Amino acid sequence: MQVNSALMIHGAGGGGWEWDVWRRVFTAAGQRAAAPDLQPAADGIEATTLHDYEAQVRHWMGAERPGLVIGASLGGLLALRCRSAAYGAALVLVNPMPPAGLPGVAPLGARYPDRVPWRDNASLASTARSLPDADAAAWHVAWRRWRDESGAVMNVAASGVPIERPDAPVLVVISERDTDVPAATSRALAAALGADVLDVPAASHVGPLLGRHAADVAERVLAWRRLRN
Repeated sequence: MQVNSALMIHGAGGGGWEWDVWRRVFTAAGQRAAAPDLQPAADGIEATTLHDYEAQVRHWMGAERPGLVIGASLGGLLALRCRSAAYGAALVLVNPMPPAGLPGVAPLGARYPDRVPWRDNASLASTARSLPDADAAAWHVAWRRWRDESGAVMNVAASGVPIERPDAPVLVVISERDTDVPAATSRALAAALGADVLDVPAASHVGPLLGRHAADVAERVLAWRRLRN
């Protein structure tokens, strides 16, 4: 396991670019940080399944052997599902989609079309509304880079999938103003996992990555990692 190495897994409709601020912070601290893009299946995004994404994450974990795995939203659920491939790596879950089978943790239960049109329906105005804690530069970057997502992936994830309880340190980063994964859900997940909690009071769902205080959140995550090393 490479202790000074982190694997960052993005959420639905995004890409590795979402971690650019965190990667700069980690690199400045002497940490190697990889943030690859989840790829759709060969037959297209509508044919992509959660299993397809899990296979990619397990491959990255095996290849990188990171000391820290960080996942946001869907990426957090993927990190929990695939963590056993990471050889005891610590976990950081940023507003993760909740798994099934844990006391007090309820699945999100939303229903999505075959192709979730986040790219097709994106606008600067809608991006600004979804990221009220970010600045105009971040809105422009995100607006141009959102992508459509697989409804099959989202429907399975939102219905709740089981996980194995991690046997390594876990930190759950919770945005108090998250309208996609309620803060209460993330708090219940942290309690069920016996995880540490990092509250980000004024942040939106993707705010810890793209908001004005993203670098500070990344620094706090690094401080937690040093404490838990």
